[in-house]
Amino acid sequence: MRFAHRAGRAFVMKGDDSGWDLEKESSGRFSPDPMQMWARHEEIREWLDGVDASTAEAVRAEDLDAPVPVPPAIIAIGLNYAEHARETGFEPPTELPPIFAKFPSSIMGAHGDVVLPDGNVDWEVEVVAVVGSQMHHVAEEDVFAHLAGLTIGQDLSERARQFSGPAPQFGLAKSFPGFAPIGPWVVSLDEFDDPNDIRLGCSIDGEVVQSGTTAGLIFSISRSIAELSKVLVLRPGDLVFTGTPDGVGMGLQPPRFLQRGEVLETWVEGIGRMSHRFV
Repeated sequence: MRFAHRAGRAFVMKGDDSGWDLEKESSGRFSPDPMQMWARHEEIREWLDGVDASTAEAVRAEDLDAPVPVPPAIIAIGLNYAEHARETGFEPPTELPPIFAKFPSSIMGAHGDVVLPDGNVDWEVEVVAVVGSQMHHVAEEDVFAHLAGLTIGQDLSERARQFSGPAPQFGLAKSFPGFAPIGPWVVSLDEFDDPNDIRLGCSIDGEVVQSGTTAGLIFSISRSIAELSKVLVLRPGDLVFTGTPDGVGMGLQPPRFLQRGEVLETWVEGIGRMSHRFV
């Protein structure tokens, strides 16, 4: 199933083009607040199995908002693909890759316009994990049982600010409004043959710039989150950006960055597509 959000209300879907207002269809059993879905994701999935499919209404992906509109935390994992680490001038990590945070005000949905700030704005396609139940000291083999599902993300980054000053400014440079687009929905893990082997990529005005698979992660999705849980208490609705493959703009020769008027298309196998125009 798919968890979604439209006009401030929780939505659930079984496909790409139809679904139900969760609170209305459940006669108030579940909250209309999309942020209340994550802690009850298993209960919602069981309930949906008994819903009459003929009552679903048409839903366009373009009309949906960010499925997790106000995440308690956005945790991102850097340099988690070997070739991406090398293209940015770093050796691939052998211990846990660098961890940084994006701020929730950077969240936006899977379609829309993003305002380009001054500087050099880069793209980074990622699979994003959505936490469904609290995790602390969770074993790698148990991680997927604690997730509500996966969605598509872009870790947009303004590189001039990121590498200015005596130390990198990862959090600020990656948290302008619209710099964490996610969506169009969160797909439950039972829809994936292998969550640790999912293809992902993105294009600019139709030119493919990134293409990879989560099988190439240095730290797999499950291992990354298990490592995070050794320190952090992960809560329902938290997002984990799991890393980007090679092909980012700063790694090209010469470097290339997003320009006004360009359209960035982003996809993850088994989830769908996002589209953003830069203005």
